[in-house]
Amino acid sequence: MTRPNINGISPFFIAQDVAASLSFYRDLLGFDVTFAEPNDAPFFAVVCRDGAMLMLKSVGASPVPNYTRDPAARWDAYVNVPDPDALAAEYLSRGVQFFEPLKDTHDGLRGFELKDADGYVLFFGRPQSWTPPPLDASSAASDA
Repeated sequence: MTRPNINGISPFFIAQDVAASLSFYRDLLGFDVTFAEPNDAPFFAVVCRDGAMLMLKSVGASPVPNYTRDPAARWDAYVNVPDPDALAAEYLSRGVQFFEPLKDTHDGLRGFELKDADGYVLFFGRPQSWTPPPLDASSAASDA
């Protein structure tokens, strides 16, 4: 029996102001807004860039980023990026302010941190020793 695929996982962030959050993700980070309801003053939205997707919703409650509860658990999302150096250069060219700069971390990762409009901390990176997984026969066949 073949193992069923899981295509991804998407953080669901409570947003104080969905329009401000959309501006951050779309205009600074290059995400596409794939859904916003209602369109003129959204209370719920979905943004995507490549395989990363985030959901944002205003529910009348304040956002509570992880670092506000425990500084040792500072990330609200880990975004796997094969080339964090190239992405950091893109974001620097857009004027994005880094919460933590691009670096090799003490726990074996390479990447950087950004804080969004609601204070959520996203780590964009990869393990320092990361190599892409080999293509298996089924995925190679589906790409042909």
